[in-house]
Amino acid sequence: MNPQDLTNAIVTGIGAGGEQFLEGTLAAALPIIWLGLLGLHLGRPYILAMIDRFTLRLGADLLWLVYVALRDMLIVSGVVMSFMFFFPDVVITDALPLTGGLAAVALFAVLLIKLMGDPDHNPRSFQAVTALLALGAALYFIPYMLGVQASGVAAGSLGTVSAFLVTNTNPIWAVGIGYVAIACLAIMGAIAAIYTLRVGGQPEETSTQQQ
Repeated sequence: MNPQDLTNAIVTGIGAGGEQFLEGTLAAALPIIWLGLLGLHLGRPYILAMIDRFTLRLGADLLWLVYVALRDMLIVSGVVMSFMFFFPDVVITDALPLTGGLAAVALFAVLLIKLMGDPDHNPRSFQAVTALLALGAALYFIPYMLGVQASGVAAGSLGTVSAFLVTNTNPIWAVGIGYVAIACLAIMGAIAAIYTLRVGGQPEETSTQQQ
């Protein structure tokens, strides 16, 4: 092995190690993102009760702005961090939840509802967001707990189920679900783009009034 080959091997090893570290960090952080997101969403009545206790309108507005910003930032972060589920080479290499890509689709659907409606004031939109968050959390945590976390200790039939729920031990299903998730994401992205172009970047109610 000449020095150039050794250099290339070191560079390749560092790159592969860095990629594995990043993907492992994202996979470990996503459960925290989901728990924080669910906690904030379900804690909305508590925030509203706290707002009613403020004697200054400014303090109430600041609390609501911080709450909404943190909640929506976690949703966006969850979608961005879940993009690794859409790359076949990643899902067949790393031990990830089998339906993590579909959980990301549920999160993106929440963003789409927030774009086209107002879940904080529309009960139906709020119920839809709640259902999507519950579905996304189930799609992520069930394979994460019964698959990724249980894969090292599960045996027998439970071991078979555990292996099925992990992407790198079930690559055919993992890649197939990934492509389905990509298709759903593309459809919702097209809907979001068409809606944004149609309303001119303003809320639909405002756009209608101006016409």
